Amino acid sequence: MKTLKQVKVGDTAKVVKLHGEGAVRRRIMDMGITKGVEIYVRKVAPLGDPIEVMVRGYELSLRKDDADMVEVE
Repeated sequence: MKTLKQVKVGDTAKVVKLHGEGAVRRRIMDMGITKGVEIYVRKVAPLGDPIEVMVRGYELSLRKDDADMVEVE
């Protein structure tokens, strides 16, 4: 299983499944990260957290813990 946290800068990944539950999962979905959407990893902060991604045409910063809940291919 590969997660969004493992995708390298400059790569694009497609969301397969969202893990987690309740409010956390809802928050990730509210940000536009849903099954089938493509996510481009733009950059990673110097200390590794957060990561900046492009999803549905806008930029989004995600904590590594949240990115680890997004399974990609």
